[in-house]
Amino acid sequence: MRGSPEAVTAVQEADTIYVSPIVLGELQAGFIRGSRIKKNQRELDDFLSSPRVRVVEVHETTSMRYAVILTSLWKAGTPTPTNDIWMAATAMEYGLQVLTSDPHYLKIAQILVHDLSDSRS
Repeated sequence: MRGSPEAVTAVQEADTIYVSPIVLGELQAGFIRGSRIKKNQRELDDFLSSPRVRVVEVHETTSMRYAVILTSLWKAGTPTPTNDIWMAATAMEYGLQVLTSDPHYLKIAQILVHDLSDSRS
């Protein structure tokens, strides 16, 4: 929403967009801290109501993938925010590519990443 033209294009061109409930939690927290909670919530609800959008589920198998990723990051000495690991585990479980400009994901060998950080410059 804020401006990466590459992200906007990727979302517009995707046949299906998969969203983690962890992402939704982070968005909701941002809405609560902000001054436009109703506007932001309405926009999110509109986005989620699209037939192209699917909210994936977190399962017991997701927790095993989380453990694999977390252990790998510990061994590499690579601190990563917990929510990012959960999102990566979910992507790993469903075989999804993560669309992000967050460099933490580039250090997670078990997932496919579409890095948007270069498109911001």
